[in-house]
Amino acid sequence: MSPIYLDNAATTRVLPEVAAALLPYLTEQFGNASSIHVFGQRARAAVERARRQVAALIGAAPAEVTFLSGGTEANNLAIQGIASAYRRGNPCHIITSAFEHPSVLAPCQALESDGVRVTYLPVSAAGRVTVDDVAAALTDDTLLVTVMLANNEVGTLQPVADIGALVAERRRRGQVIFLHTDAVQAVGKIPVNVETLRVDLLSLSGHKIHAPKGIGALYVAKHVRLAAQQLGGHQERDRRAGTEAVANIVALGCAAQLAAERLDQMVTIRTLRDELERELQLRIPGLAVNGSASPRLPHISNLGFDGYDANRLVIALDLAGIAVSTGSACSSGSTEPSHVLRAMGLPPERVRGSLRISLSCETTAADIARVVDVLPKTVERLAQTCAAA
Repeated sequence: MSPIYLDNAATTRVLPEVAAALLPYLTEQFGNASSIHVFGQRARAAVERARRQVAALIGAAPAEVTFLSGGTEANNLAIQGIASAYRRGNPCHIITSAFEHPSVLAPCQALESDGVRVTYLPVSAAGRVTVDDVAAALTDDTLLVTVMLANNEVGTLQPVADIGALVAERRRRGQVIFLHTDAVQAVGKIPVNVETLRVDLLSLSGHKIHAPKGIGALYVAKHVRLAAQQLGGHQERDRRAGTEAVANIVALGCAAQLAAERLDQMVTIRTLRDELERELQLRIPGLAVNGSASPRLPHISNLGFDGYDANRLVIALDLAGIAVSTGSACSSGSTEPSHVLRAMGLPPERVRGSLRISLSCETTAADIARVVDVLPKTVERLAQTCAAA
């Protein structure tokens, strides 16, 4: 029986169409996009076509899309680039949430050690930041608000558009202030439009939407100045030095176009996810679905097994041919419990016993049926093992 992959929030398989689009730019179309000869011109044309495809997915202008190595670099460039461009020795304040991805928290902490004041907003037990908390945290020195569009572990959606309205009102009154959102998990899963969200910067990553690892993009609105953090060249409108990864950029463009065309498939994915949760709760007493009281992405389910070790569950499921995770792949190898679930205030036994199942457009009803059959038996077996010990 073939293994089932249900860790798509960590990474996705490169689609055949994407691989086919990428391959020529590793072979005959190998030019440097900065070269002026015909090989370079062809590479440049491919990069700009991909830029248009990515821009169309998020409702941006092509000139507002900067290609980078992935979501982590995009988040770092957004946060550090804004601070470098606008801080200039003045008092500076950043607002973020306590359960952001590490690639948001780490640059915020680095700036904090350099004298920037950072407010880490609390999140509810349902996995949501409140607009009232953002409003209360805003000051005349606030330069940047960075709140993710959807959480990568529990999938809960954040009120980014409402936060955007607060930021826009501050800007209308003359304050220099910007809104960034980490939309890495959300892009391609729900409609994402930078104008509707009223964001100034937005991060996305290719390997979450069936493109290769090592490519992503940052939306930077036309009115935003951004200080490059990687120096040594004039690529990407002086925002990111370095030879463009043409093949990966082409792949991201293709994946973005496919994601836009197939967005309605997420309705089916949501149905499968909801069926999975419903059937498991019928079979496993006390099973909790973390974040289910809030609006969520359609493909993520974070399940809480109080009193169990989630790592043992993940290993047991892997041996049974089902790949899931305990949370963010960026925290793999860490012995610390999930900072996301702790920020939600969940009890320690829930935090230790939670795992994430994440679907994709390739997930089938048969896959879900197999998990529904295997997971309850796995839980029961572990319970018996613990009782015997």
